[in-house]
Amino acid sequence: MSLDPKLAKIYKLDKKRLEQARLPIVTVSASYKEDLKGFYGMPENEFINDVVFSRAHYSMALAVAIQSCGGTLDPKKSWVVDPTNYVSAKDWRKIQFTEAVGMTIARKPFLKYLKDFIDKFGRSKLPILKSITPPLLYLTQNIKKPILSMHIAAGNILAKQGKQVLQMITDPHVRENYLDNAERKNIKFLVFDERTKFEFLEKASTLHKKINPKRVIVTGPPIDPRIIHAKEKKHVWRSGTLRLCITTGGLGTNIHEIRRVLKDLIPQLRKNPSPYQLLIYAGTHEDIYKMAKKIAGEERVKISHHKDRKAKLRLIYHPQIVDANEILVEFAFPWAHGFISKPSGDMAYDAVASGSFLLTLKEWGEWEHNIREIFEQKNIARRADTQHIVEQLKAITSTYGKPESWAESAMNNAFKIEKLFLDGAKNIVKATKGKNCQQRRTT
Repeated sequence: MSLDPKLAKIYKLDKKRLEQARLPIVTVSASYKEDLKGFYGMPENEFINDVVFSRAHYSMALAVAIQSCGGTLDPKKSWVVDPTNYVSAKDWRKIQFTEAVGMTIARKPFLKYLKDFIDKFGRSKLPILKSITPPLLYLTQNIKKPILSMHIAAGNILAKQGKQVLQMITDPHVRENYLDNAERKNIKFLVFDERTKFEFLEKASTLHKKINPKRVIVTGPPIDPRIIHAKEKKHVWRSGTLRLCITTGGLGTNIHEIRRVLKDLIPQLRKNPSPYQLLIYAGTHEDIYKMAKKIAGEERVKISHHKDRKAKLRLIYHPQIVDANEILVEFAFPWAHGFISKPSGDMAYDAVASGSFLLTLKEWGEWEHNIREIFEQKNIARRADTQHIVEQLKAITSTYGKPESWAESAMNNAFKIEKLFLDGAKNIVKATKGKNCQQRRTT
């Protein structure tokens, strides 16, 4: 395999750490080669762009690792690898092509039919799968203990190799390719809730697959413990300035809705006092970052550093997923009263776990429909009216003669969410049959 000499050295070190970890975790989310260099004490370039498919598959894997280690990563206790980092030079264009296709579809609503087609028929044939297989097999070749898989592609590859696999189904939705290897005795499944477990067993039945229900374990969604602790610094909004975080996803989804929302909300920041404070999470997407800067410039609103929690307008952007995620965890979740985001498996779960309400942007698949409905039923979320966002925010922060506004009520409901939505990472660690590390608070 042709790799940069430094990366080739890290490749072997990552393999060793995965083998030694009490809980080895694999995912397929992004390339974060420069941060890997930093993990191993080598000089890193902060300005090289990562290839990113999903924040969720990175952040959820990290969440379980942090939970397993009691707050700070310890390679002896848990380690995460993503084979995307070690795809050969000759196959790297396939990785870039997959990201480019995903970003194009995510930003062009009229191409949604292509996304639906890929979800239904083409996931097992995407070019990335052949590319990640050789590095994944190398990284895991000596591991005999159960491997936690946070992405179905990795789980299916490993299950076929006879590895002991714990496959996480992160969303309240079961795609058929989760069942490709479900009859194998060497794979167990961790699911979102009881309804997801029933859907899994129901689909298995329709596909004539015999599966012991005991191999399907309800854990809840994996949430970074730092995000759960974030609510300890937060108070439920009752009056005054409303703090809002507006977020995109790993592929820059909902960019057009975000533009519409920013065009209406940023001018509101010129008022004195301002009714809002805004924090925009552009993730790893420079175009969304530049779009937000352009709108702010046109409206003559200053953009402050992301560390300034009292500022009217801040931006989170970093070309690398590890750094972007860390800034989001530290500065968004402990701060925001509400999130304006698509109801994705990472952002929605995290926002609610942090005690925030949620205004949902357009869903990007059946799983996000299900997520939105779950949090709507709990009166924590409602659809964002992106064409009339200012009017909607006035409505949800008004009491209309009742004891509390919808925003206040939704935050109270988020603070009282069932343990299933908070203890997922703990339950996943328990399901691996490894001993829990002594928990240590991190904020």
